[in-house]
Amino acid sequence: MHDQQAPTAEVFSRRQRLAGWAVHLYTASGAVLGLLTVLAALEGEIEVALWLVIVTLLVDGTDGMLARRARVKETIPWFDGALLDNIVDYLTFTFVAVVLLWADDRLPDGAVGWVVAALPLLASCYQFCRVDAKTEDHYFLGFPSYWNIVALYAIVLDFGTTAVAVTLVVLTVLVFVPIKYVYPSRTPLLLGLNMALATVWLVSVAVLVLQYPDPHPVAVALSLAYPVYYTAISVWLTVAGSRQRARSPQGGQTAA
Repeated sequence: MHDQQAPTAEVFSRRQRLAGWAVHLYTASGAVLGLLTVLAALEGEIEVALWLVIVTLLVDGTDGMLARRARVKETIPWFDGALLDNIVDYLTFTFVAVVLLWADDRLPDGAVGWVVAALPLLASCYQFCRVDAKTEDHYFLGFPSYWNIVALYAIVLDFGTTAVAVTLVVLTVLVFVPIKYVYPSRTPLLLGLNMALATVWLVSVAVLVLQYPDPHPVAVALSLAYPVYYTAISVWLTVAGSRQRARSPQGGQTAA
């Protein structure tokens, strides 16, 4: 009886590997965008900082799809693209957001401001280190550290320091609440709809920044429609999933 031959490992061309590195460089460019956002905020160029946040969102929303298409895990198996993405996301979604709020005087004065500023930083440290922060069925577990989006809305909609502080406290708590939030580019359910709405939302946010500091109420309402939908569908899917597991034979308790 002949031994079965082991499958031959796929050999990738130099062009394929270069494409993988190009995608990783694209992801890493977020770190540079983060630095530019911080510098703009500290120099009082808030509108420039907001545009850089939008560019960062665009990069973050597309790099994962490009990475899967370029098969970076296979072409460059020794380079951890997921770790790179987490490093860049922590910088751009959390650290930059706190600096932006601080530079624009959106946080309370004194010790309270320091504490409030620390909350997203610490909560995101916890979340980014959770091995189940991105679930196997492609959801985010707990509020997914969209702090830069919070900062953008706080500035464009002219939130006061109290409103910002309350928002940061509430969202920090939600980091630890096991709601499964939709991963727009990966959650299989309603994937096409979620991607389309996310794209429209990004355009609507750009309109808000174009109209800054006096956005039109209609533009504000249209822009906020997606975050409301996103939160509602995430809570609904979490509750529906919990009920389905509870009704399934595996989810129920077996008799002793």
